[in-house]
Amino acid sequence: MDQRQRLRSSHLIPRAKRKSESPFMSEDIVIRVQGLGKKYIIGHQSQEKVPTLRDAIIRSVSRFGRGAADMLKGKAIIGGDEVEDFWALRDVNFEIKRGEVVGIIGRNGAGKSTLLKVLSRITEPTEGRVEIKGRVASLLEVGTGFHPELSGRENIFLNGAILGMTRSEITRKFDEIVDFAGVERFLDTPVKRYSSGMYVRLAFAVAAHLEPEILVIDEVLAVGDAEFQKKCLGKMQDVAGQGRTVLFVSHNMGAVQALCQTGIVLKSGTAVHRGAISDAIQSYSSLQTEQSHATRKGAVKGPVAIMEASTLVQDELEINLSILAKEPIRCAVEMKLFDYSGAPVGLASVGCWSDAEKLELQPGMNQVVYGLDCRQLARGVYRLSIALSDPGVEYLDHFSEEISFDFGGYIRLNESGSLTQSQGHGAVRFDLLQKCMAQKDSI
Repeated sequence: MDQRQRLRSSHLIPRAKRKSESPFMSEDIVIRVQGLGKKYIIGHQSQEKVPTLRDAIIRSVSRFGRGAADMLKGKAIIGGDEVEDFWALRDVNFEIKRGEVVGIIGRNGAGKSTLLKVLSRITEPTEGRVEIKGRVASLLEVGTGFHPELSGRENIFLNGAILGMTRSEITRKFDEIVDFAGVERFLDTPVKRYSSGMYVRLAFAVAAHLEPEILVIDEVLAVGDAEFQKKCLGKMQDVAGQGRTVLFVSHNMGAVQALCQTGIVLKSGTAVHRGAISDAIQSYSSLQTEQSHATRKGAVKGPVAIMEASTLVQDELEINLSILAKEPIRCAVEMKLFDYSGAPVGLASVGCWSDAEKLELQPGMNQVVYGLDCRQLARGVYRLSIALSDPGVEYLDHFSEEISFDFGGYIRLNESGSLTQSQGHGAVRFDLLQKCMAQKDSI
């Protein structure tokens, strides 16, 4: 590889920021990210009241002067009285091999979309280095590159050209794209009249048929019906099976686990975990639980609050609750289990809310243990919602899908090889194993 080719391989980093040329990427590595960071400057409107007219004039002049200076320097003009540096990504490092299917997961605002935009050459990083080997196709937003006034037919050619396909290549694959998108009847209708589902089907169909070495997908499964999502997963599996690389962002952990081999977990713009997809999902779930506990620590909004919830999976599942009470109260615990595709497995409760089934909570920290026979469940990752209520009156506190567990037994496969409920989607029951113990010095 000569000097010109080496410069082209590191095209994402401005020349001024390149301290030295990186060594050759191996044949297996197609994406290398080193010390990647992306900084934005955001403005804040001051909430302080301006005491005098003089102060208001000084503040307005200062704001105008800062905006004029930014404009002369070619920078974006930031509104607000104060500005702040916000790092959407900071010190991100990883390597991805050819043919690897990688799930990028994290909470909203963790930096997932920003990372994909940098890898797709849409935005330039502030620091660090990215090397990519191969043609990249990206589907980051519904209808990216579509013109609303043009028909579906015209937008196929327009979007294909934007993604790097030649006209002859688009023509050769045109029928296949239309058939995959399922919009043949509306092919000559302006796409501004398409539903969001039709939009994303057509956009995904064009991107998926580009035959790129690297396919980047962000939340494409957030829109569309179950049939379309199944087609998308099948297409991505076909792409991966052909030795191409797929980067997949989704909050649907069922789809991530079914499609991806490895995962990267982002937290506040930093990669906190890189490994097998099952381990990555568990790391992500642990982060959610930790953040939920941090916000709840020491807070009791009403007469009671769920302070902690944890799980232990053996032959049966045990859920341990720590409930902080301000005063003696009787309430019931209600639980709902979800699999990671988002489908409810069933509603489980302590019973029919008879008076005898209510918990006797005393002031302080009360500990309760419930159990579930896991033989009712198929293998997979589950989430759990917990609610405290005064039955028939009000909900006192709610713990929404913030704990999860991975159950690995009692496998049953259907014909497609995906895992199914061993007894179908129906009610499952949690039984009280240990009654409350109050620690009166906890408050």
